[in-house]
Amino acid sequence: MNPPATPAALPVERLNSPAFSALGLPFSEIVRMGDTLYLSGQMGTLPGTLTLAPGGLQAEARQAMQNIQSTLEAHGYALDHIVKCTVMLADMADWPAFNAIYTGFFTAPYPARSAFGCSGLAMGGRLEIDVIASVRR
Repeated sequence: MNPPATPAALPVERLNSPAFSALGLPFSEIVRMGDTLYLSGQMGTLPGTLTLAPGGLQAEARQAMQNIQSTLEAHGYALDHIVKCTVMLADMADWPAFNAIYTGFFTAPYPARSAFGCSGLAMGGRLEIDVIASVRR
């Protein structure tokens, strides 16, 4: 008797815009597997650089959200494709200030979200946002 057939593995596609590729970072901008998009964490860096937006948490939060939006749009997607956000904050006391920025990028109902405090982010950043999206709306 033959063993049961295993389903074909979903293809994994790595999506990198030219601007992202130029940074030479050791990860993909987006990984697509089936209908799911996994975005690499976004920090509040100025476009095309590894320099944090000046102005503290609010400036970094706004820039990180703009970076997420630009990343999605560069590959034909939009913020309303997002289904889950994970927010890492250097100081949980910044949670209300982050929410004020975050909610300006979405309309209710909002994506699912988690937030936690951490002790140390790359480049001394105040936050990093990890996003999962669906290609379907």
